[in-house]
Amino acid sequence: MVTIKVLGPGCNNCKTVEARVRSAVENLGADAHIEKVTDYSEILRYGVLGTPGLVIDEKVVCAGRVPTGAEVAAWLMNAQAVCGSRIDSIQRMA
Repeated sequence: MVTIKVLGPGCNNCKTVEARVRSAVENLGADAHIEKVTDYSEILRYGVLGTPGLVIDEKVVCAGRVPTGAEVAAWLMNAQAVCGSRIDSIQRMA
């Protein structure tokens, strides 16, 4: 499962990022958990000074701008591929 965090106070740009994330997850049929992070101290822990921010599997992929839907989809597909590789490696070791 991919963990996605949308960082920001809830402004229109943050809502747009969340909508694009939800659309990409639905269109790709991804197994993902989406979380909104509005606490500034937690946002700063990611090193994000400008919102909105987007974190996928604890990696900041975008900050300070609204990514396109295509960018979000590409990042999500990449995260799924990495996650799948980790699962395959674990299964081979068992």
